[in-house]
Amino acid sequence: MMIFQPIIDNLFIIIIILLGIIILKSIRIVPAQSAFVVERLGKYHSTFLAGIHILIPFIDKIQYRHNLKEKALSVPPQPCFTEDNVKIDIDGVLYFKVIDPVKASYGITKRNFTPKLQDYEYATIQLAQTMMRSVIGKMDLDTTFEERERINAEIIQNVDQATSPWGISVTRYEIQNIDFPQTVLKTMEKQVQADRDKRARILDSEGDMLSRIRRSEGEMQKLINVSEGIKEKMINEAEGKAAEILSLSKATAIGISKIAEAISNPGGKEALTLQLTEDYISSLSSLVNKKTNIVLPLDLTNPETIVNKVKKSLL
Repeated sequence: MMIFQPIIDNLFIIIIILLGIIILKSIRIVPAQSAFVVERLGKYHSTFLAGIHILIPFIDKIQYRHNLKEKALSVPPQPCFTEDNVKIDIDGVLYFKVIDPVKASYGITKRNFTPKLQDYEYATIQLAQTMMRSVIGKMDLDTTFEERERINAEIIQNVDQATSPWGISVTRYEIQNIDFPQTVLKTMEKQVQADRDKRARILDSEGDMLSRIRRSEGEMQKLINVSEGIKEKMINEAEGKAAEILSLSKATAIGISKIAEAISNPGGKEALTLQLTEDYISSLSSLVNKKTNIVLPLDLTNPETIVNKVKKSLL
């Protein structure tokens, strides 16, 4: 018995070590944003999320490990033909994440072409390339450059719908580069230059048109200003003449009223008669000229007769 005692002790130590290893192997710590798919005897059993989990040794096995973070996959360049039969090469970046680890594990498989990629990753890239060719085939070349947002949206919608059975959610797709043949590039450069020349000619013609319009408006405003000036001048002259006539009429009325008052006073008629007689004689004298012949009635040569006629006119 003493001979087998060391052997028994060694076996006991080995068994304890094996049990410790088995226990350690049975404990699994799942990192954050990760999921482990566990199979029991070759059949899906459960999904381990972040935390500590226990496996049954030799029965349970972690078959798939998934990262639940959003991933960015580069979509390789691929040839596409536009609606107007122009060949272009397009590459992009696809953003997605695993939302159902079980579907991602069993929903799709691939041939071992790219061992670095998961099954769903390889299938998603292939699907994105297919959708890209389909979307580009519905657009002409000019629309392809102008509608990048539309292309991205259509690819996201179609790919996300197709990858739903795989437990994948596609969040974004961004086109990186669009390459086309040199012949197409030269044609586009000529087209751009022609468009620039066209816009330059249009701007020149519009500038000339606006200049002519401004000049005509200036001439029209000048004529309006001249006519307004003439109008104001005529109005001012008319108002001046009206004011002059009004002033003369007022002065005449005042003079007549003064004369009437003077006549009504004692000796007024005699004074007025004398004044009118003097004015009459002065007027006759002003008519006298060496070169003028004047014919007057005989009774106007007598001052007394003139005075009598003035008195009769005042009665």
